[in-house]
Amino acid sequence: MIIWLIGIYAFLYAPIAFLVAFSFNESRLVTVWTGFSTRWYTVLWHDPVMIDAALLSLRIAMLSATLATLIGAAAGIALARFGRFRGRSLFEAMLAAPLVLPDVMIGLSLLLLFVVMEQICGWPAGRGAGTVTIAHASVAVATVTLVVRARLAQAGAALEEAAADLYAPPWQVMWRVTLPQMAPALISGWLLAFTLSLDDLVVASFTSGPGASTLPMVVFSATRLGVTPEVYALATVTAACAGAGVVLTMLLRHWRLSGLILRR
Repeated sequence: MIIWLIGIYAFLYAPIAFLVAFSFNESRLVTVWTGFSTRWYTVLWHDPVMIDAALLSLRIAMLSATLATLIGAAAGIALARFGRFRGRSLFEAMLAAPLVLPDVMIGLSLLLLFVVMEQICGWPAGRGAGTVTIAHASVAVATVTLVVRARLAQAGAALEEAAADLYAPPWQVMWRVTLPQMAPALISGWLLAFTLSLDDLVVASFTSGPGASTLPMVVFSATRLGVTPEVYALATVTAACAGAGVVLTMLLRHWRLSGLILRR
């Protein structure tokens, strides 16, 4: 059992370790080690195409995650608290569609939608960062809705009903009871939507235009011409940022649990 476990983890993480090691390779050849060097990190730092694509991807990810969280929170509340209403089954099916449909189909359908809308009302005028943001938000709404709905279903409506019995108006129930219960789901949903947007290649390729290439699109184009250690350096920086986020989350959780224990 231990041998199988070691083999599985080696299969998953050995390529990442290889990638990190060869990002410090002096040679341009990614399979021949000629010496330790950080030159490719310097090349990456001074590469305007990579930097601009990374900043564009971050902006799109933050905007699309925020938009998806707002819409997904409203949809999750409707499904968890409003009971049965006309069109509920169709509404649930439409929300679940992005979770099961292939990315190619979603990207193509959104491209056709944007083209038809431009012909009818003149908006959007071409494809760019705006259309990619809308496309990513449309895909991520389903994920946020699923997380928020599960959180509200787990929490139940007892506290909200108690607040209403104590003559709290609906807006106060929402602000003081429902939103605090939803907060973990909103944060999780936003982070999931942010990650999905930052990682997406297929949908962005269909809905973007000239001058709006995201980081995955630039990396994919670079690998088609031959992988260089600069791409390895970019992947190493991305993995380091992700690892730092995981470590920070674990530390915050540890400090929170330690605080709760000390309070008791």
